[in-house]
Amino acid sequence: MFSYINQFLLLISKEIPRIFSRNLIRIDSWEMDGHPTLEKTNIFYKTSRYFHGESSSQPNEETLEEKTGVTPVSFAVSVLNIEKKLSDALNQLPLSPPVEYSYNPLNYAWDTHSCLVTKYCNSRKRILFVGMNPGPWGMVQTGVPFGDVRLVQDWLGIIGNIGRPEKEHPKRRVQGFECSRSEVSGQRLWGFFRDLCITPDNFFKNCFVYSYCPLSFMHSTSRNITPPELKSCDRQALTKLCDAALAEIMTVLQVEIAVGIGKFAEYRIRETLKHSGLSHIKIGCILHPSPISPAANKGWKESVTKSMTEMNILHIVRGDTN
Repeated sequence: MFSYINQFLLLISKEIPRIFSRNLIRIDSWEMDGHPTLEKTNIFYKTSRYFHGESSSQPNEETLEEKTGVTPVSFAVSVLNIEKKLSDALNQLPLSPPVEYSYNPLNYAWDTHSCLVTKYCNSRKRILFVGMNPGPWGMVQTGVPFGDVRLVQDWLGIIGNIGRPEKEHPKRRVQGFECSRSEVSGQRLWGFFRDLCITPDNFFKNCFVYSYCPLSFMHSTSRNITPPELKSCDRQALTKLCDAALAEIMTVLQVEIAVGIGKFAEYRIRETLKHSGLSHIKIGCILHPSPISPAANKGWKESVTKSMTEMNILHIVRGDTN
């Protein structure tokens, strides 16, 4: 029975993005050369109009979203749409030295990433946890933010085909689910949510985890390069695109609280909200779980529990409330 369920989820993760092509859903507030100006319109009504070939500004009938407030397919499709648009735009950005390699899991690990989104991002999310960019043994391998292989398979139940980047460093091969290395950041983050929430459904009832930038950067030596380390011109071009996408994601998911996983993500959330008119969204921050952080190595779980208690969100994360 379990194998049939996995096969069904794999089919859905492939077919939904194919059926609802990103070219059919217009995201009018996207601005490639600056911050987005978000429209005060119903994005799900726009989606419905394009699917049915309508051009009138007046709806002919009440949409599902207007009737119920929940459109599971629209949530997932809209998120995948935004991520694909961001991915395509980032693929066109020229990157200066010392960046020699750039991996985009949304290209070669789309199966597993879309499985995550279609399985768990099918409702509004009160809390959005935002990470910086893929780690070499996490999202780079699995297509899932902070995606330690074992937790992605065993707790999240993610399946799908994982390819490889076109240009690959010999010391940083993408092995997908065959990768034997552990992602410490992912073990800490998803392990915390597993221990707190028990089941993925409890966590994803109110929350989702999003990667601010889907690209991973490397030096010729295979050393990881983080977005703050990029040259100023590259970083500015990248943050314009990623800020715009983040604003769209928060709007689509009707986010109430955006929590930066680390200071960089928190800063990008603040900048995005400042330029997008989403001042109603509250901002939080938790310590990044990276093993290179002395503070994280001294007691990351205790620090995050304290931060979430102070933000009064533990019960929301746990899934105790809608």
